[in-house]
Amino acid sequence: MDAKGLLTGLPWWVKWVAIPVIAIVVFGGLIASLVGFLVGLLFKVLLFVALVGGVIYLVRRFTSASSSSRGDW
Repeated sequence: MDAKGLLTGLPWWVKWVAIPVIAIVVFGGLIASLVGFLVGLLFKVLLFVALVGGVIYLVRRFTSASSSSRGDW
């Protein structure tokens, strides 16, 4: 008996309400921790990109300002 044969005689609310609710109760902590990990990882990646971009901007700004104000060395 396959999975579809197992669920054929059951009412619709068992398939579409009871089984998903049981899955969320059983695996809810795992799902929440995975979502939290992914959101945290995305935040850290975006923070890293912003900080690297800021450093590159500052280095280019100060090196161009210092090279234009050197005069005739």
